[in-house]
Amino acid sequence: MQDIDPTALARQVLWAAFGLAVLFGAIAQRTHFCTMGAVSDIVNMGDWTRMRMWVLAIAVAVVGFNGMVALGWLEAGKTIYAGPQVLWLSALVGGLMFGFGMVLASGCGSKSLVRVGGGNLKSLVVVLVLAVSAFATLKGITAVLRANTVDRLALQLAPGQDLPSLIGSATGVATPVAAGWLGLAIGAALLAWVLRRPEGRSANVWLGGLGIGAVIVALWWVSGRLGYLPEHPSTLEEAFLATNSRRMESLSMAAPVGYALDWLLFFSDKSKLLTIGVVSVAGVVVGSAAWALASGSFRWEGFANVEDTANHLAGGALMGVGGVTALGCTVGQGLSGVSTLALGSFVALAAIVGGALLALRYQGWRIERMV
Repeated sequence: MQDIDPTALARQVLWAAFGLAVLFGAIAQRTHFCTMGAVSDIVNMGDWTRMRMWVLAIAVAVVGFNGMVALGWLEAGKTIYAGPQVLWLSALVGGLMFGFGMVLASGCGSKSLVRVGGGNLKSLVVVLVLAVSAFATLKGITAVLRANTVDRLALQLAPGQDLPSLIGSATGVATPVAAGWLGLAIGAALLAWVLRRPEGRSANVWLGGLGIGAVIVALWWVSGRLGYLPEHPSTLEEAFLATNSRRMESLSMAAPVGYALDWLLFFSDKSKLLTIGVVSVAGVVVGSAAWALASGSFRWEGFANVEDTANHLAGGALMGVGGVTALGCTVGQGLSGVSTLALGSFVALAAIVGGALLALRYQGWRIERMV
């Protein structure tokens, strides 16, 4: 352990995370990867193409993460998603808020960052509002409200809330073995659904699904394997370097946007260090901008009117509060969290989709009233 330089290793982790986030941003810009868009395409046009892209990304993330668990490289219980405490009400309420907000804001947190890279000034405002409301829900006034309400109701599962641990506890099968087989089974089922229709076999779907899913898996490896110290030289305790949660992390776009704003505002405070989340936020914007400029799709865009502004402000606020309350967004819970097969992540994901459907119905009702 004396040969390990934690500072140098943390720098490697940060550069790797930044590079992967740049890749995420470029792929998302190229393929129009968007969870809100996937849901709205189904509701408004009956088009399942982007939903199949998203499900393919989930399949890749599930197989990749649980494959590493099977190899003994990672443990789901060392993430924020798969601990013994299932914050089911927080996941439900936060997910509904986030899902409703992402429709009002014309995209989730990751899509907003991608759009910022493409020149969308509306999304820049959304990201700023999301950052303020997210950080307030981490450490401010809405954090107190969250802690005193929805976070009080939780289900305790001693083995952990990820399905492999629960199955292992009930059957006596070793958790890594259960993770390997369950990950393969779920991944294969999702892949079969993607391939079931012609639109699921298009090059765009495979570029977006495989690319985004692989980024999630690679970041799990960077944080949980490359950046893992069984015994930190300074504290003699287990450590995951360059993370805000002090646990293993992959991509998420709710709390990290808040931490990025905090880092910018208090840059001169030496205690404010760069983390995987902070550099990932920057990387997504850089990757998106690079592709937009290279492809000629970069263009400036602003608000159409007062109502458009109000919707985006409300959407950003709902996503910030909801994303932190639910422990993640469409990427944080919908991809990174679900890849751990944690029960809370499934609740959050279902609530996000439900919130989006409610918001789309609300928008339809508003249009009908105006006709």
